[in-house]
Amino acid sequence: MPTQLEVLEAEALKLTAPERARLAEQLIASLDEDSEIDQAWAREIERRIAEIDSGKIQMIPADEAIAKARAALK
Repeated sequence: MPTQLEVLEAEALKLTAPERARLAEQLIASLDEDSEIDQAWAREIERRIAEIDSGKIQMIPADEAIAKARAALK
């Protein structure tokens, strides 16, 4: 008789790739002791993406950003 884990694994493998990815993310997140921090970062990421998508924030090329950061450190 299969164990509960074996049954769950078999059922999970029937999911689509995106569904399996989502399940894997949720399972890994459930192991993380800092899930509150992860959730805060996820909200921050969504906020920043929304600002970029809305045009509120203008992005600059990475090499320009690095050059500015290096200049600020001098």
